[in-house]
Amino acid sequence: MMLNREIKKKLLSIIVMLCISGFAQAKVKLPAVFSDYMVFQQKTKAAVWGKADPGKTITISTTWSRARYTSKADELGNWKILVSTPSYGGPYAMTISDGEPLILMNILIGEVWVCSGQSNMEMPLAGWGKINNYEQEIADAKYPEIRLLQVDHVTSNTPLDDARVANSGWKLCIPQFVPEFSAVAYFFAREIYNKTKVPIGLIHTSWGGTIAEAWTSAATLKTIPDFVEAVNKIENEGKDKTGTSYEQQLASWQKIVLEKDAGMIGSKPAWIASSLDVSSWKTMSLPSEWEQAGMPGFDGVVWFRKNITIPQAWEGKELTINLGTIDDNDITFLDGEKIGETEGYNKPRSYTIPANKVKAGTFALVVRVFDGAGGGGIYGNKEVISLVSEGGSRISLDGDWQYKVGLNLKDIAPAPASNTGPNRTTVLYNAMIHPFLQFPIKGAIWYQGESNVDRAYQYRTLFPAMIKDWRKQWGVGDFPFYFVQLANFMQVDAVPVASAWAELRDAQRQTLSLPNTGMAVSIDIGDGADIHPKNKQDIGKRLALIALAKTYGVNVPYTGPVYQSAKIESGTVKLNFTAAEGLKTSDGAELKGFAIAGSDQKFHWAKAEIKGNQIVVSSTEVTNPVAVRYAWGNNPVCNLVNGAALPASPFRTDSWQDTTK
Repeated sequence: MMLNREIKKKLLSIIVMLCISGFAQAKVKLPAVFSDYMVFQQKTKAAVWGKADPGKTITISTTWSRARYTSKADELGNWKILVSTPSYGGPYAMTISDGEPLILMNILIGEVWVCSGQSNMEMPLAGWGKINNYEQEIADAKYPEIRLLQVDHVTSNTPLDDARVANSGWKLCIPQFVPEFSAVAYFFAREIYNKTKVPIGLIHTSWGGTIAEAWTSAATLKTIPDFVEAVNKIENEGKDKTGTSYEQQLASWQKIVLEKDAGMIGSKPAWIASSLDVSSWKTMSLPSEWEQAGMPGFDGVVWFRKNITIPQAWEGKELTINLGTIDDNDITFLDGEKIGETEGYNKPRSYTIPANKVKAGTFALVVRVFDGAGGGGIYGNKEVISLVSEGGSRISLDGDWQYKVGLNLKDIAPAPASNTGPNRTTVLYNAMIHPFLQFPIKGAIWYQGESNVDRAYQYRTLFPAMIKDWRKQWGVGDFPFYFVQLANFMQVDAVPVASAWAELRDAQRQTLSLPNTGMAVSIDIGDGADIHPKNKQDIGKRLALIALAKTYGVNVPYTGPVYQSAKIESGTVKLNFTAAEGLKTSDGAELKGFAIAGSDQKFHWAKAEIKGNQIVVSSTEVTNPVAVRYAWGNNPVCNLVNGAALPASPFRTDSWQDTTK
């Protein structure tokens, strides 16, 4: 249903008709969700609301109906009118008048989807995202019947009536406007539109690095004991002024961190010299999160060091030190000199040594790592961390490093909490969700969880509570809520180990117990070295397959195998799945990613075989198995798919205690 000659002709007639009525500046004020190029949800009573002078009569007329709607502004100037919308179509126009008309042009009737979450939902086609083949994808993005509303980043301690949006409102999905829009949301809409030809409006309201509780209402969070205190603090913010700003409090706390760090003397590092006696230091194999390497639950400062030998042939040539990703912040030294520092758990570290400073010999590479919460350490891909000469010669840095704790954060007062940042309870719900609650929608898509990984067990309660919260607040029933299960990330584990990422994925999987939900599995298309994988096309498509099948009634496969039940029999575990037609491996090799354990709860890699629609798991190391886990790790090697080539979700048959509880 592209804008052909007939539609253009129809649009021209609308413009002529409305020109006759005049274009005087209206006194009526509308929220940001109303603008030219907007999309109304089809076949519903769509609320239109705004501000006018108190007592004014508001009249609404549309070109899709002969009906006229009227109401009066109350004593505060607020008014709201419910307007009936037809089946999908357009373009149409709407006139809203308090005596002076305000005219909205090029309106489509179709389906409205809210797209929310953190950075993997926010990730644009171009900009900082630069997804796969982004230049061609942008050039091909000519879908004027998909409309884009980009919500700006705003926080609020109290619910807001209006949002702040980019580009003065809704825009066409064309190469001019799509580059900075959510790639996942765009590919989701494109797939649905190409199959249905129904116009789609995307309200993109996400914020990178944010926690789920920031997107949840105060009323719901108060029913979860973990969040009551934080919500009360938000609601009372500003009532008890100490006179000290957050920035001043944070600076004071950071000063204490430096003062208490055993690796610092005054403000100078004391553990960076190549000649330092490190016989008392412990050893850790890197890359790895330190929680998985003998330091469970640790937050604070750890100093890592490794002696590196620069060959004679490299002397006088530029040298690059790649350390991959570090959680959260690092300061890096070579032979007693600082060579770089970076803040942020998801930023690759790459530091360059100028040619005139590169000398042959053995030197200490020292990295001071600070982690404030959750996982910590030098945790990226082992193929990345390395020394690279300008000629391309490479020395790997993975393997044993020496380390020593500089400071355990348990030994000092907690860091001050920001009173302006996005990672506070309710503040994104208040500013970026609440303004749209009166606007009818078809459903929501969600990609988030990375920032809640360290509290994965809590997510079992929080995530479904947030979904039920949105549904209650919108008041349009159990609307479709489809979400992305976290992709594979970080290094591959040689043996089965505990994983907070696996526990978060399992919390997401359990959320499928809510009605009208769906989960797009991405365990096969992540990037061990990048928390923001570039393949957003398949993510959007997998979300769209769920919507096409469950919402639009299109007969398409939409899920990979989903674990259903297990039966222990003669030293094996037989697993049953739904969506199990045509079970196979994605690469034609033997099944990978299965681990099995006995009552001792120690997992071992297992042999797994496909037997029809079942999988039989066993191990010579576990004669009396009681539990199986699949794809249980930060970056698991796994290959189970069904006949539609859709991947199986990570799962476990046990209910043993999470490490994040």
